[in-house]
Amino acid sequence: MATRSTIMDTNSFRAEHAAALDEQTRTLTEKRARLLGDSYRLFYRNPVHLVRGEQQYLWDAQGNKYLDVYNNVASIGHCHPAVIEAVQQQMSQLNTHTRYLHERILDYTESLLKYVPGEVSKAMYMCTGSEANDLAIRVARAWSGGTGIIVTREAYHGTSELTSGASPALGSGQPLAATTRLVPAPDRYRVDTPDIGTWFAAQIQEQIDDMSAHGIKFAGLLVDSIFSSDGVLPGPAGYLKPALDVVHRNGGIFIADEVQPGFARTGESFWGFARHNIVPDVITMGKPMGNGIPVSAMLAKPEVLAAFSDTIPYFNTFGGNPVSVAAAQAVLKVIEDEKLQQHSLTVGTQLQKELAALAAQHDCVGDVRGAGLFIGFELVTDKTSKNPDKQRALDVIERLREDHVLTSVAGPHGNVLKLRPTLAFQAHDIDWLVGSLDKALRAVR
Repeated sequence: MATRSTIMDTNSFRAEHAAALDEQTRTLTEKRARLLGDSYRLFYRNPVHLVRGEQQYLWDAQGNKYLDVYNNVASIGHCHPAVIEAVQQQMSQLNTHTRYLHERILDYTESLLKYVPGEVSKAMYMCTGSEANDLAIRVARAWSGGTGIIVTREAYHGTSELTSGASPALGSGQPLAATTRLVPAPDRYRVDTPDIGTWFAAQIQEQIDDMSAHGIKFAGLLVDSIFSSDGVLPGPAGYLKPALDVVHRNGGIFIADEVQPGFARTGESFWGFARHNIVPDVITMGKPMGNGIPVSAMLAKPEVLAAFSDTIPYFNTFGGNPVSVAAAQAVLKVIEDEKLQQHSLTVGTQLQKELAALAAQHDCVGDVRGAGLFIGFELVTDKTSKNPDKQRALDVIERLREDHVLTSVAGPHGNVLKLRPTLAFQAHDIDWLVGSLDKALRAVR
């Protein structure tokens, strides 16, 4: 029997929950089951029927207001007026593909490249993070002449054939590619080592050696720099440098998947990788880039990209279209104008402090860790044993939902609350979140 997906199945509605639903919700879930593919999942035992969003808040069909502590797609806030205006204006003028000249994609690229190291100077555009990571894997293979890709044990990098084959978080029903190798995540809470960076680099080298022993040439390391699906593992700034060195020593490229930690989310830096003072060979991005409008990108060192692009033409019908790029331009300007990176650091630090104080009151909270407004809140049976408590985490998630706070879980054991509010989250929202968490922890035994 296939192992359930931690990111898809853990906090999900299932048929056995239907009897407890109100009539309207049950009717909608039944209609959904009848019309949509069975691979889809709904959050919560009692699914939320959302109809409106504004900044850090959402409203359901009954008019109940929710605090969104999970969605980084609408990263700068739900229905941000700057994005709405930019999209409406461009849609009224033109929307077409990148095989015609248009200024927007060039102007945006110039602005975006200012936020990455100078060595990374070429951009390509798609619609989703999956597509960006898919292309990044193809580039890694063209550059290295190899096929082997290394990811962490609970990584999620996308849904295409290539990326799902390198996404163990999808569960055992989704087979990994024969050329994929897994390394344990750099989890300082559970790995007893004085130097997590050196330890992580050694795990990578071990898998590169295993590839070689099986006739597979190493192509690259693909990592989400805050290890979101592995349980949110920011670690100490700088610890990814030894991993980068090992990758380069073995002829591969370092792909920084910034789909989750990017665009000011981590507060300390604009990108997750930038916390570690490293220069990736390829950077991928998506989700928060357009604040809900599908747009993604892959940035690369020109010499690395050339190995692919000098041989293979690439075209994405909707990637880089003027409307999507207008949304991305608006997002970047809002982050700059509203100083959201500093906001993420300031409010995120305050939130982590309050969560740490809460953790001290509950023996079931094993660890609180994060960077900016990206925080992992790990639940265990007790602080001494550190045994993961998945069931408690799921029950806490449901209690939070009843208190109109929305989030979900992550990590290989499904026991880490993934607290990732929109960057519109304010200091005055902390009381709602922490208060609801406290109530839920006291209620769930």
